[in-house]
Amino acid sequence: MLLGATGYTGQRVLRELLARGEKPTLAGRSRAGMLTLADRFEAELPVAEIDVTSAADLARLLEPSDVLLSTVGPFMQLGMATVTAAARAGAHYFDSTGEGPFARRVLHELDSVASARGATLVPAFGYDYVPGNLAGALAVDKAGEQARHAEIGYFITRSGRGDELLYRSTLRDAYTLTTGGTRQTLVAAAAEDGFAYRPSSPGSPPHLVDERAAKRIRTFRHAGVKRATMTVPGTEHLGLPEVFRQLESVELGLGWLGRWTRPVQIAATLQAPLLRSAKVRAALTRWSERLPGSHREPDLDGRSLVIAVARDGHGRPLTTTALTGPDPYEMTGSLLAWGAVHAAAPDAVLKPGVHGPVAALGLDTLRLGAAEAGVHEIDGASARRR
Repeated sequence: MLLGATGYTGQRVLRELLARGEKPTLAGRSRAGMLTLADRFEAELPVAEIDVTSAADLARLLEPSDVLLSTVGPFMQLGMATVTAAARAGAHYFDSTGEGPFARRVLHELDSVASARGATLVPAFGYDYVPGNLAGALAVDKAGEQARHAEIGYFITRSGRGDELLYRSTLRDAYTLTTGGTRQTLVAAAAEDGFAYRPSSPGSPPHLVDERAAKRIRTFRHAGVKRATMTVPGTEHLGLPEVFRQLESVELGLGWLGRWTRPVQIAATLQAPLLRSAKVRAALTRWSERLPGSHREPDLDGRSLVIAVARDGHGRPLTTTALTGPDPYEMTGSLLAWGAVHAAAPDAVLKPGVHGPVAALGLDTLRLGAAEAGVHEIDGASARRR
């Protein structure tokens, strides 16, 4: 079952599902819109007119071992009913959220329910945050037991601009390569409480700690190029420590803004006290819904780059893994479609509960699925020689 099929990301997921020979049920508020979409794809598909914020509506449709995909966001506002219905029904669940706080809430509120019902819930199963979980897992796995810290950075590049691995994105790229919905989610996420995985004080055990987004700057070097990121919450903080118990910290950075990373990080720091006000947070959410270009589609020459570094207990780098892939929306569509087909297979091995993608599916399985979505590892040394 696919929720949000009429949206930009949802249409990409539907296209990928149809290419795999699947005929998902489309669920949403507009029966006419879903039927029109099915006609445009020249497919006869079942549709279900429901309120996507109603767990009761969804519960009437779901059965154990069904697979539910959701691209309906912002997820902190609209997503909990959907994932709750999946957990209670014993259905498997994947979504396209980029909202780390939503994934954290799903883990805290639904892990025991999903485990008891045999449901596997994997929020953020797209560009956010599958390639970062995969790159981080590959780097830590190669480093072995010496690895104590994992750092992951997300970047966007462009094809057709020479060597895409040497391309550094700009503030304009962050606008032209994304949809209005993505930018709305980023602005709204700035008003939410973030988190990180690290010790709260020297000598204490690592755990999830509350931390606002953009609190720190982290720099990544790959293929001779230096790239800056500002820290954000993601499922890497939740998923990697579950698989690699020796990790003492996980850092996740967003590097879309290029030279504007530091100025934006400073602005975020200055506005942080204001965001403690509920009125300011509500106003920021309303403003994000009116961002310019909300209906334009992103440029088609975008590409994805994710870099992960495993470090030892002294902070020394042990291994670096870099993954390249298609633009974030194409990657998300392909990953969600692959995840759904894999989860629906009779012989699929899934870990019940709420998990990151590595723990839920296994590292080898996830690597193969990512490869089907066009996500591949690249060697930095060979990139510098090109």
